[in-house]
Formats: sequence, C-alpha cells, structure tokens
Amino acid sequence: MQIQTPDIGVDKALVAEILVKVGDHVAVDDSLLVLESDKATVEVPSTKAGIVKNILVQQGDEVTEGVALIELEDESQTAESPGQEKPESDAAKAEEKPVVEAEPEAKPAVETTQAAASSQVLDVKVPDIGVEKALVAEVLVKVGDQIEPEQSIVVVESDKATVEVPSTVAGVVEAVQIKEGDSVKEGVVLIQVKTTNTDTPSEPEAKPDKTQETDSSSTETGELEITVPDLGVEKALVSEILVNVGDHVEAQQSLCVVESDKASVEVPSSSAGIVKAIHVSPNQEVRQGMALATIEVSGEEVAPAKPKAQAAVPAESKATAKPQPTASTTATPVQAEKLTKAQEEDNAKVYAGPAVRKLARELGVVLAQVKASGEHGRVMKEDVFAYVKTRLTAPQAASSSQTVAVTAGLPALPDFSAFGDGEVKVMTRLQQVSVPQLSLNNFIPQVTQFDLADITELEAWRGELKDGFKKQGISLTILAFIAKAVAHLLKEEPYFAGHLADDQKSVLLRNEIHMGIAVATPDGLTVPVLRNPDQKSIKQIATELAELSQKARDRKLSPKDLQGANFTITSLGSIGGTAFTPLVNWPQVAILGISPATMQPVWNGKDFDPRLMLPLSLSYDHRVINGADAARFSNKLTKLLKDIRSLLL
Repeated sequence: MQIQTPDIGVDKALVAEILVKVGDHVAVDDSLLVLESDKATVEVPSTKAGIVKNILVQQGDEVTEGVALIELEDESQTAESPGQEKPESDAAKAEEKPVVEAEPEAKPAVETTQAAASSQVLDVKVPDIGVEKALVAEVLVKVGDQIEPEQSIVVVESDKATVEVPSTVAGVVEAVQIKEGDSVKEGVVLIQVKTTNTDTPSEPEAKPDKTQETDSSSTETGELEITVPDLGVEKALVSEILVNVGDHVEAQQSLCVVESDKASVEVPSSSAGIVKAIHVSPNQEVRQGMALATIEVSGEEVAPAKPKAQAAVPAESKATAKPQPTASTTATPVQAEKLTKAQEEDNAKVYAGPAVRKLARELGVVLAQVKASGEHGRVMKEDVFAYVKTRLTAPQAASSSQTVAVTAGLPALPDFSAFGDGEVKVMTRLQQVSVPQLSLNNFIPQVTQFDLADITELEAWRGELKDGFKKQGISLTILAFIAKAVAHLLKEEPYFAGHLADDQKSVLLRNEIHMGIAVATPDGLTVPVLRNPDQKSIKQIATELAELSQKARDRKLSPKDLQGANFTITSLGSIGGTAFTPLVNWPQVAILGISPATMQPVWNGKDFDPRLMLPLSLSYDHRVINGADAARFSNKLTKLLKDIRSLLL
C-alpha cells in the first residue's frame, strides 16, 4: 500500500522533512513528511494505519501530485505473524523492526527460551530526550563492538541540545538500526545488543534498581554513586578533580570542579565515606546524571566488594577497550607525545563527540584546525581524516606556513619570530569557555545609549543609612538602589526584559524579573542572578548582592544561581572610566553598564551647582528595541535615581 502526493495546489514541491522512518507504526492522519513550495508548507498525512515498510523519497526530492512517497505494510499482516517474524529478524535485517515492536510483550517467553542458549538480543531505544525529534549526529559504535552499560552509543542533536544516548545493557552490538542524518524520536530502536550470559535477562531489571542510589546502594552494598547535578547547561567540562581514590570525604565536601561557559561549580559529595572510584578525568565533557565518583558509605565493608567490581568494570573496560584495536601497551605513551596539554585543552573547547576526540588524540590533530562539516559546526570523523590527508599530501613548505583557521572566522596570527617572538599564556578555563558565548554578540545588531543620572540626594541618603546597615553586617552599595530602580522600570518596559523568538517575528515577554549581576573574580567575569528584585526591599537586595558576590569569588555558585536572567547590570565600581559599551548577553536583549560617579557642575538656571553624576551605558538589541524606546528607558531611570521616592508613587 502506497501513500502518494495529494493535490497540494501547486505543480511541484520539495520534500522538506521526512517525519517517519522504516519500522515506525503510523495511524490514520499521522503526518508522514513535509512538502514545501514557494507558496506553502504542507504536512502529508497517512491515509491508512500500518507499519512504514519503505520510504520512496528523500529530503530535497522534487515531487508532483500522485508520486509515491511512503510504502506501508497493512496492520492486519503484521498482527498475524509477530511470533513467526522472530526467526526472520535474525536472518533478514529488513524484518527486524516488527520484532522490535513485539519484543517487550514477548520478553518472558524470550527469557525462558533463550536462557538455555545463554544469549539474548535486546533493543536499545531512544529515551525521552526532551524534544519531539532529533537528528543522529554521530554513531559511536559498530556491529561487533563490545559495549558496557552507560557507554555512549550515538549522539543525537536537535536545535536545542546535543545528547549522548547511553546503552542500557552490556553485550555485543548485533545490529545498528540507524545512520548519521536519520531523524529519530522517543522509542525508536537505535541498536540491537546480544548479551552473552544466562543471567542477562535479569540484567535490564537490575540496572534501574542501580540508579536508585539511596535505596539500593546504601542499604545493600554500602556504595553511593555521585552523579553530575543539574548544571543549568547541556554540558560542562571537568576542570579539576579534588580527591583521589582512597580518600575519606565528608558530606558536602567538594569532589571536583566542573565549568561551563556560564560558571565554575564545585560538585559536593552527598554523603561521608571513602572514595572507591573516580569515573571522570580532567577536561572530560560531562552532562547531568553522569557518574562522577563512587563513595563507600561508612559502616559496611564486606557487601560492597561484588557490586564495586561491577561498577568499576565498565569504567575500566571503556579505558582498555579504546586502544584495543592496536597495541594497547603503546597507545597511551604515543597519545601523550602527540598532543601537548595545551593542545588537549584546545580540543576540549571544540564541538565534537567522544569518538572524534579519541581519533584526534591518536592522530595528534588539534581539532580547532579542522574544518567542521556536521550540524551546528560539529567536527566529524570524516573531517579529521580529510584534514590529516591534506596535511600529508601538502608540500612541506606549504604545510609549515599553513595557519590555523580560528573558530570565530578570523585569520590566524602572523609569525612574530622576526620581531622578538613571544610567550603563549593560557587563559583561565572560565575565560576560555566564555569565548563561544561572547562570539554570539557578533550576530546581535547592538546600539548603546549613554546618559547621566544625578544621584546627589540618593548618595546622601545612602550615607545616612550606611552605618546602620553596617552594624547589621550588610554592605549598602549604590548598586542595590540601581537594581531596585531598574526592576521597577522593567515592569513598565517589559520588552527590555524579553527575548527575540526563534522565528525572528515575535518577542517572548517574561512574567518575572531575574537580574544578572556581573561579578569580577580572579578566574574571570561571572554573572550570578538576583531573583525578583522588584518584589524585595533595598535591604534584601543589598544582602543578596553581597552573598552572590562572595559565592562567586569563592567559586561556590550553584547552577541555579546562574540561570534564568532576563536583564543584566555590569558595574565598573570605582575602577575608573567615563563610559563603555557593555555587550548584550544573548538571549537577553539589553544590559546596563555603570561607570564611576563624579562631581560635575550642572546649570540650575541661574548658576552652576556641584552635582554627583552617574554615567549610564544602556546597550540593546536593535531588532527588539528602538532607539527612541532606549532613550526613554534611560531617561526614566535617571529620574528614578534622582528622586528614589518616586518608586513609592
């Protein structure tokens, strides 16, 4: 049974997107693919229910009315032979999909019949990845590979995130059901894994129990697995490991430091005990839920031995399996010689999967020099091979003079050796990971509005209050008043606290005010978030500003402290300067810069008065905010700061 192109009102159209894959079950009116012409975009529905047997077109094809698009297998045929198709799934790859759909229900039968044979073929499917569909960006395993539980098998990518999908079972990869570029959604089979133990059928059930750390691990084995918490970002790098195997740690003692483009966060242990295993290494990319370390909780000594071996084996087998295709004894020294520590740090900043990073280490390739061909600038294996081939076939002189293409699109630095050369000084990790975020500003048409606020009376009032606040242990700065005034104004001017929507045709207006406050630390600039300043008193704001600043300098900010800001204030304090142009921090659309206040003569109509004037620099995204709106915003702010009592009106 074929689904054909309906009458779409035009002579021809392009296949813009295919929404199903071979083996998918579709119901009547389920969308199969998207057709696009210069007049309209149309989703083509299924006219019947069934299983997708064949996709007769591909993305980019030009089709006309009546052209066959999808071939469906009638539901009645598939319902008659679920048991008979099982042998065919081992012999014919094309028939595997129906087996996959029926297998969860037939599992008890499979366990009894295959226990004697000491093997079982299990499906690993796409989990809930938080989006409707995603593309397979990279396949990390191949048929015949031995894999362990939690080992990444594929990388899937949407317009919102990139996720590494782990295996839920251990065994040998029997079949890979997808390829790079495929569109997948929750429940789609990625690979089939053949287990090799008679105990294997129970293993998938035992695994979920393992994830319930506090219930099963602590009561039965005395071991607790510490995982990556919610960092507020999709991924981060392990910048420092603070403990060693065998160390005794206390509850809330920091185990490691992870860094993203927004913050540096110390991950604490949730319980006291002895560090039995560390599952990460410096510069490793981690995500929420990944295992960081295993802690043996005090009080249980014998029981942990067996489960510990099970937990440690996957980590060790991963490490040994990587160099296995060649001589494993020589792989590690060679890799250490091929890339310096600085080059490995550079590689950690490039958007690439673990398999590509491993290949780069083996070949001694600096990934920043490789031209990426994957989605969203992702470096693929083919890119690394192409780069190596180019370097090997290029003439000696040409290769020595070849320069590195910088990710920002700038040309490489010239050779300064004739002018005294220089020394390469590595930036802090926080500075390095900030580069991609700051580079987004290249895509924002930014304008800065300058103004002066008369804060003579406000500063006098602050001077009167300062001693009383100091006795309470609170530092009352002018920033607390500014934050309160800006929060009040953002309620009147909501576009300044909004976000340009992805369609570039609308603006997301937020219901709450969450204000980023830039703080300078020894590692670089970080921006913790002040929550709902419009609902707080000056005293509360001053207290929270002091706490956030101290936590930032002590590297104690939690991921929650850095999330959700929709406006930012950055202040030079008393450092100096008269004005500057702060960069809008995407996805925000405005940022307020504050320079040091100075005494200036101001004409009052008869003569000049000495007034304390505060320079304001309001940068904004011109796509969302007009110049007149920005001028009005800054003018209102100067009036609020001149007479703070107007906030009460």
